[in-house]
Parts: sequence; structure tokens; C-alpha cells
Amino acid sequence: MTVTVLIKRTVTPENEGMLIELYREMRGTALNAKGYIGGETLKRVDQSGEVLIISKWRHIDDWSKWLVSKDRRAYQERIDTLTSAETKFEIYRH
Repeated sequence: MTVTVLIKRTVTPENEGMLIELYREMRGTALNAKGYIGGETLKRVDQSGEVLIISKWRHIDDWSKWLVSKDRRAYQERIDTLTSAETKFEIYRH
């Protein structure tokens, strides 16, 4: 079952560029993860500082393994220093 994960984060304007760059790096690393299909980053138009990442995976188990992986956790630690609210995850199946 293919899944789409919506990841919502809030960032201060001065950190937005660094956060977007971290997403690019993380997406490059995710390319090597089993089951990763692709993703994109969207910046909310009507609310500054809100960012939505759409991440697609072949199976929920692939996403779950990536979520707890050493590589992703290292990125999350760096992201947490730039964001002003807790990361929110929503998982949808196709």
C-alpha cells in the first residue's frame, strides 16, 4: 500500500532558507532509503513560516523504518533547532 506523508513545520523567517536547504539534503539521503518514491516542499502562501513536505513511500513499513533511521533522526535534530513548533506528521494511504 503506497502512502503519502504530510509533514508540517513552522519556521521563523530568518531560518527558512536554511530549513529548505536541509530538506534538499534530507531528500537526497532518502533517495537511498528502501521504498522512497519522492517528495516536494511547499511554502504556505497565506501564512508566512509554514512549510509542508509531501513524502511518498511504497509502503508504510518503509516510511516507518526511515522515520526512526539514524540519518533521518540526525536531520530532525538539525531541523528542530530551526523550527518554532513541533513537527506534525499525517499519513495517508492510496
